[in-house]
Amino acid sequence: MRRLITSTIIRDIMKKIGIIGGTTPESTIYYYRTFLELSRELFEPNFYPYIIIYSLNFKDFSENPDGWEGRKRMLIQAAQALEKAGAEIIAISANTPHIVFDDVQKNVKAKMISIIDALTEEANRRGLKTLLLLGTKTTMSMPFYKDSLQKHGIKTIVPNEDEMDRINEIIMKELSMGNFKSKEYVIELIDKYAPRVDGVILGCTELPLIVKDYDVEIPVLDTAKIHVKKILEEAIPSKPQF
Repeated sequence: MRRLITSTIIRDIMKKIGIIGGTTPESTIYYYRTFLELSRELFEPNFYPYIIIYSLNFKDFSENPDGWEGRKRMLIQAAQALEKAGAEIIAISANTPHIVFDDVQKNVKAKMISIIDALTEEANRRGLKTLLLLGTKTTMSMPFYKDSLQKHGIKTIVPNEDEMDRINEIIMKELSMGNFKSKEYVIELIDKYAPRVDGVILGCTELPLIVKDYDVEIPVLDTAKIHVKKILEEAIPSKPQF
């Protein structure tokens, strides 16, 4: 990346960013760190965007007795709170909650940035047409993610049932707690499917904590980093793409 614009020019026009985090806290930390890293590449020293983070209680979110209806209410409340606090663009720092993304967007005036849309744009830019999708079991097994990509000519394949269960367990019981002991398993799984795909989607924002570009021989699509990049682009009006 290169520095595109000086802080003196963008200070008064950069939109305030609102992030719905806590799903999980580990990925929220990764998002914030990525904002810092990209800002250091793009802007003058010590210039960072204004970011407001609403961190949900992950236990309350994941164990909500009303399932996705209850989780949707929590996400809407978080988005509205961010908007009230001054956020002009809002994003959810996780893939799976995008199952209710459209409903959350309808309840705020601020523009929301979809991680799936950002991923689709990046995959098409790189000419990647068949991708391995890794994430929570909900993300891998339900149609909301795969169908969205399919509409843009991108085919996804997912692991078998046992492998999906194992990946989901690694995400929920290990990565969300900062435990990275199963990195080798995830790398071996990607290598298994590599001959059949153009790249791998890290469709859970905890997965980039253990899978890096240099770990595998196929392109790695870090949805968190792609999302942050898109958020920064949207935060600066009338600018070239990063």
